[in-house]
Amino acid sequence: MAVEPDVKRALIVVDMQEDFCPPHGSLSVPLGRTITPLINSLLSLPSTTFPLKIATKDWHPPSHISFASNHPPKLPFVDYTLITNPFNPSESYTTRLWPDHCIQGTPGAELIPELDVSSITHTIEKGTDPRVEMYSAFYDPFKSPRVSDSGLADLLKQNEVNEVWVVGLAGDYCVKCTAEDSLAEGFSTYLLEDGTKAVDPGSWEALKEELKGKGVRVVKREDEVVKRLFGES
Repeated sequence: MAVEPDVKRALIVVDMQEDFCPPHGSLSVPLGRTITPLINSLLSLPSTTFPLKIATKDWHPPSHISFASNHPPKLPFVDYTLITNPFNPSESYTTRLWPDHCIQGTPGAELIPELDVSSITHTIEKGTDPRVEMYSAFYDPFKSPRVSDSGLADLLKQNEVNEVWVVGLAGDYCVKCTAEDSLAEGFSTYLLEDGTKAVDPGSWEALKEELKGKGVRVVKREDEVVKRLFGES
């Protein structure tokens, strides 16, 4: 595509890891692997289109608070737990519990081999603090004070990025929260719908409308703005 001097983009590929993908992932997202070819086509675009191509990884310690195994007798998917800011007891939120997944240094935490990692410029590890859930690639939900910050916002701003494109897994959790925080940080934000899948596919349509209402631009491969990325219009 033609160089747009006022636009500097980053592509964020969220959590394309073995534990999130069929057939063996402990928290596999339905059809999660099928989005890889489209993501690779984005990664193959020149640096004039995406100067930054960032992969994120859930990178949890075994004691992570989101694991149902750390809250017996609670069960993954169906049970929840209350998380309190360790620095501010007045701030808390309830989060869904999951099977153990993406434990640091395990095969399940690795990026899937089909992903073209040769094109990745930066890798961000998130969810490293056992005390907080961190769906967003930017930071945990706490604000007063923040508990865990990946440094992603600083990386984007240091590189003068003003437009962010988000793909990966899962659409209704980490991709959604990453897109929301990208928007909150002041970046024009696109979520490529064909480049994500949801843990709960039935929830996606409502979540998509919620994202649009906040200002995230949810687009599809056939949309003109995406065709322009690929030099097709």
